[in-house]
Amino acid sequence: MGLNDSSPGAMRNGRGLSDQWADSVVVRPRTTERHITVHKRLVLGFALSIVTLIIVTAVAVVLSIRFEDCGERRGAAGEAGPRGSGRSNGSRGDRTGERGDEEAVQPWRNSRLPGSVRPRHYDLRISVYMDNFTFSGEVSVELECLNATRFIVLHADRLEVDRVSVTAEGAGGRPANRPGGGVMRIHRHFPFPANQMYVVALHRELKPMRVYRLNMSFDAAIEDELLGFFRSAYSLQRERRFLAVTQFSPIHARKAFPCFDEPVYKATFSLTLRHDPQYLSLSNMPVDASSLSDEDGWVTNRFARTPRMSTYYLAWAVCNFTYRETQTDGGVTIRLYARPDAISSGAGDYALHITKRLLGFYEDYFKVQYSLPKLDLLAVPKHPYAAMENWGLSVFVEQKILLDAEVSSSSYQMELTMVVVHEICHQWFGDLVTPVWWEDVWLKEGFAHFFEYVGTDFLFPKWNMEKQRFLTDVLHEVMLLDGLSSSHPISQEVEQATDIDRVFDWIAYKKGAALIRMLANVMGQPLFQKGLNDYLLSHMYGNAARDDLWSKLSQAMRSEGRDINIGEMMDRWTLQMGYPVVTISKNQSEQRPTHYITITQKHFLYGEEARKNLSLQWQIPLTVAVGNESSVCVEHLIWINNRTETHRIGQMDDNTWLLGNINQTGYFRVNYDLQNWKLLIQQLHSSPQIISVGNRAGLIDDSFNLARAGYLPQGVPLQLIGYLPEETSFLPWHAASRALYQLDKLLDRTDEYRLFSDYVLKQVASRYHQMGWPSNSAGTEGSVLQASYQTEELQRELIMLACSFGNKQCHRQAVAYISDWISSNKNRIPPNIRDIVYCTGVSLMDEDVWEFIWMKFHSTNAVSEKKILLEALTCSDNTFLLNRLLNLSLSSDLVPEQDVIDVIIHVGRNPQGRNLAWKYFREKWDILNARYGEALFMNSKLIGGVTEFLNTEKELYELKEFIQSSGVGAGPALPRALEIVEGNVRWHRLHRRQFYQWLRKPPSLG
Repeated sequence: MGLNDSSPGAMRNGRGLSDQWADSVVVRPRTTERHITVHKRLVLGFALSIVTLIIVTAVAVVLSIRFEDCGERRGAAGEAGPRGSGRSNGSRGDRTGERGDEEAVQPWRNSRLPGSVRPRHYDLRISVYMDNFTFSGEVSVELECLNATRFIVLHADRLEVDRVSVTAEGAGGRPANRPGGGVMRIHRHFPFPANQMYVVALHRELKPMRVYRLNMSFDAAIEDELLGFFRSAYSLQRERRFLAVTQFSPIHARKAFPCFDEPVYKATFSLTLRHDPQYLSLSNMPVDASSLSDEDGWVTNRFARTPRMSTYYLAWAVCNFTYRETQTDGGVTIRLYARPDAISSGAGDYALHITKRLLGFYEDYFKVQYSLPKLDLLAVPKHPYAAMENWGLSVFVEQKILLDAEVSSSSYQMELTMVVVHEICHQWFGDLVTPVWWEDVWLKEGFAHFFEYVGTDFLFPKWNMEKQRFLTDVLHEVMLLDGLSSSHPISQEVEQATDIDRVFDWIAYKKGAALIRMLANVMGQPLFQKGLNDYLLSHMYGNAARDDLWSKLSQAMRSEGRDINIGEMMDRWTLQMGYPVVTISKNQSEQRPTHYITITQKHFLYGEEARKNLSLQWQIPLTVAVGNESSVCVEHLIWINNRTETHRIGQMDDNTWLLGNINQTGYFRVNYDLQNWKLLIQQLHSSPQIISVGNRAGLIDDSFNLARAGYLPQGVPLQLIGYLPEETSFLPWHAASRALYQLDKLLDRTDEYRLFSDYVLKQVASRYHQMGWPSNSAGTEGSVLQASYQTEELQRELIMLACSFGNKQCHRQAVAYISDWISSNKNRIPPNIRDIVYCTGVSLMDEDVWEFIWMKFHSTNAVSEKKILLEALTCSDNTFLLNRLLNLSLSSDLVPEQDVIDVIIHVGRNPQGRNLAWKYFREKWDILNARYGEALFMNSKLIGGVTEFLNTEKELYELKEFIQSSGVGAGPALPRALEIVEGNVRWHRLHRRQFYQWLRKPPSLG
């Protein structure tokens, strides 16, 4: 079916008008005088028409030239000027509203794609040249026109676009049946670098509800910067080998091919890769057809068509890896690709094994089958993140997927396990159902982070991750960030490409996970699963927003007669920053023995001067229990909607204590009146097991943070941890260790530091000596899985505390292990504590030990061992060695690129290296920002890691000076760093004296 108007007067090659006039004068009738007069009038009219046509054409040419000049000037300005110079003044996501005349006429000036056309299918052909690290490509995009437009606007970044054509398509995707094959005449095509866009301007409008095909050819470099289509290298038998792999999330597919690079523009993809036959190629789907060229011997792999998906989940790799494979009961082929030596050593077998189990677990939990015929796991030497969940081709940095059972600790195995669990969850939350826009990135990252703990519990129930480790590693950690006034809601507006980076932070991941966990506990497991199933089935192969999730979860609740408006409840938690501190106090009425409690909620903030905004309120599902020396009564669920409420709780007397947020399922802190704190502390000292292990950890974390923020006297948390010698569970010790670590870095350069370290050692000593050190037999996968994980982790935690705070026996044992290793060249140090022993040995022993560890770092092939050896080098007290390490890490290939940031951060955590790292960071900022600035987490991680323990007035002044002179382009990381350092300085000014006063002579509480 023809898509264009084919009437005789239709414009064809710009000549429609003159052709009509020519037709009218071809045949001349015989003339009489009257006919001659008429003929003269016709000729005169014809002449006037010709003149008019010339004038109109001249005006059109002038306007065209001005249009091109304007576009070129603006394009050049966009390229040379700051990013975002073409920013929209309109509201977020506006497509038809008030954008301003300029953006309506020139839609590429808007930061978002105009939405006039949408892609249905990409046919992408890429030729990869590994000899000079370049690639060329051709893309053919089937487009559906939604609104009439003369412009096709899509994304392209750092691509040299060569040829562009547009054709109108008839039924079945065939070119329209008309002369020229449906070719649309292109007025011009040009890049608009300010918004990373490419514009194809047509002479005639595209018509709504019709299909077109955009063809583009392009060339680009295979970059060395970890984004887009980038290269990496490794050594095999002293031969340097290269590979190339993609990283498109969130906005880097446009670096590899022209595309509509926003999540909502889902399409199918047919990819063809052509490359040297010494390499193999991978993509999201299996190879459909493969051929060898007779001319150059190159291989061409055509991959099967993908399901509908967003551009940032497309992926491919060209490498000479080998693989191991397995298959699920449902017939899904799972392969793990890695360096040949890693595959032959079995380093990928563990991840392959758990992936097979996890696919079955998620299919059963979500009641939705995995959608693709295969799932490849690709282990690469360097990558900007731990992993990326590309559909059917998940990419992992080697440290997060390869496990050497002989040298890897149980904590390393746990971390690796959780990364794999996270990425496999994304095959549903992310790949199958994708957030509409980046403001709701937590819809995929929060779920994947939550299921890290649920999925790991499925694999290893004895680890008890969701009820225990989730508290310290997610809840407590993110509350540190979310208690700052520089925090933000997990759903936040995103307009510019540069804004997208800031949504990928721990607020989206960890707060998202904590809120999902709270909601799952409110709903109950069966209804929560039912709601998720409905959500996935309703939006599979499409996009969804948070309201879509709330709707399905509310429907699940109503199906069981529970009328809770999930959207109304959760909007308070997702659209507001921060969280509340809930204060519970007894309020005994005159009519005994009935008792009431008063409950207040306030926005928790570390900065006292920031607490002036009292407008934020939440709908809080508060669970409360009452107890005494021998028992705890049944918990009550109370919904808190107002700033202050009074609730009847049952019988209490003077010896009855209150406990809120049972098992820490809620995302808030709980405070009490001082008398209740005193009763809780007495309970912990006399019989701690009466209070659950989760709440014991919660009391420790809440008390330290309430004291740090000025809600509690400094002595309350110190008196509370006095019960730790009686504590036999890992989780409370881990919570205490994390809180004490924060204090340690605040105090480690003060004159009275010994008062603090001695108090900590006093709490640690008896349990440390009782637990002892692990045996020095090498660990195996079996021993980790069968042994008591909690006991092993408690032993490790106690050794770390003892060595870190200066226990002499711990120091002697660590030195003995290192000395034995050096003298025998046999490493008999138990894998689970190697990082502690290495660091302690380097800090206590001479330069020769540092050189020995440096040598081992270069000689080992085990990725987990490399990581802890490198971190151990940062523990030296020798500033010369620390400075040498800093310089080597940034200016040579001796330290992997993704590990440079960790080196700088760990030097900064060393009290002897803090000033050194801070100075180095400022001096090298331009280099560091150029290298890592575009990678989401890296810059934020670096800035936070280097500055978080600065705590003097001088350092605060230096930070302010640095922000003023160099802080452009760092996003929210620098304002957050400034708030944290201001808080550190404020704590020293307001609380340090009281803190040390308590340590000199601990008074009784109350």
